[in-house]
Order: sequence, then C-alpha cells, then structure tokens
Amino acid sequence: MPSDEPWVGTWRPHKPRGPVAAFYRSPGPKYALPGLMGISQHDPTKCKAPVFSFGARHEGVNSNCSPGPRYLIPSNITRQGRDGSPAFSLHGRPKQPELFRAPGPGHYSPERSGNFTFRSAPAYSLSGRGRDGSENRTPGPATYTLPPMLGPKTIVSPSAPSYTLCSRSKSGSFHEDLKKTPGPAAYEAVNPCIYRQKPPQYSMAGRNFVPDETTEKPGPGAHYPERVTFTRAKGPSFTFGLRHSQYIAPLILNMD
Repeated sequence: MPSDEPWVGTWRPHKPRGPVAAFYRSPGPKYALPGLMGISQHDPTKCKAPVFSFGARHEGVNSNCSPGPRYLIPSNITRQGRDGSPAFSLHGRPKQPELFRAPGPGHYSPERSGNFTFRSAPAYSLSGRGRDGSENRTPGPATYTLPPMLGPKTIVSPSAPSYTLCSRSKSGSFHEDLKKTPGPAAYEAVNPCIYRQKPPQYSMAGRNFVPDETTEKPGPGAHYPERVTFTRAKGPSFTFGLRHSQYIAPLILNMD
C-alpha cells in the first residue's frame, strides 16, 4: 500500500555538526595544505624523495703560493741578513746656529712711554686707502632702468599680443614617431639568389693570346746557373734574426 510520506528509509535531513565544503563556493582549505613538491614547506606526513643540488665548482688548491720574482730584493740583503758594512751618503752642509744677540740701548724709545702712561690728544696720520671699501659693491644709479613703454614687456600700459616665429618641434607634432618603428625604407630588398635558384654568374677577364714567334722570351742573361742548389751541395748561410722569448705562446691560427 503506497504511503503518503515522501521520505524513504530512516534517514531524515538534519543540521550538520560542522562546516561542509559542498555548502561553500570557495576552494576551501586545499591551498592551506603543505605542498608535495620541492623541498620548501613539504608535507611532513608524506614520503619525500632524495634531493640533489648542483653545487659550484671549487677551484683547485694551488700548491705554488710563491709570489715569484716580481719583488725586488735589495742588494744589501744576504742569506745571513742585512749586510753590516758601513754606508755613507752625501748631505748638504747644515747652517751654523747663530748666537743670541741681546738688544742694545738704541733699540728702546723711552720718549714714547708718556703716551701709554698719560692722556694725549688724538693724532691722525695720512695712510693709504684700505681694501674694506672695495668689498661694498652697491649698484649705482645707472644700474636701474625704467620699464619700456612700447612692446610686450610694458607694465603700466596695455600691449597688443605679439607672436614669434620658431622652428617646428618634433615633440607633440603630427609627424612624431611615437612607436619608434622602422619604415619601409629601413629594410633592403632580399637577394633572390637566397630563396630561389641561383643563375650562373660570369666575370670579365683579360684576353689571353697563344705565344707565337713575336712573344718576348727570356735570354741567356736572365738565368743564374751559379745559384742552383738542387743538384749540388750548398754551403751554410746565416742570418741575423730577432731574439724571441721562449715563454711566448705560439701563434695559433683558426683554420676553420
């Protein structure tokens, strides 16, 4: 007999005890979990494969730590130490110290002592002009000028608008190249021989004639039979060459 109750079985909907990921549209806590790749922040609960790194190549230990003959050893240094023989040098003759010369009776002026002990009238003397006045460089009356009455720089009267002719600026003009791209003339035409069959090429050479009776031939004086060394022994010959160092690397040419 059919039942009016829509539920089947003993399960009935109820409020969940905790948050269910299906109720939310966010990715959930999967991004907060530690990763399984790499060595940084690896999940400690998962198996981790051995990790190897490419280290830097260390330089070999140089057993020869000697600085070589670049230091100049003084000539007075021996294997027992510094040479103890006396050495003398030439110096200038020093000046003889002068004796103390006490001032005599004529060095003093007792007649001037009254100016320091008694009152005296002011005395003036004529001396040269000091340099203090030259530092005060104030502008004179001719330094200032009145404002002009004509032109665009008038202050007290109105002036008409003035225009100037200047050169055309490339910045902000209609022909300014903002993209800085090359034009069609910046490229050269490609040689058709690169992507097509190359045609035969000919060059113009000099005209060669077959030797005949009128051709100039070398005479008996053009040959030097005494210099022939292929059929007879030759004496040793020496030349003065350049002295080369045995530490210079040989010249290696790239024959590719």
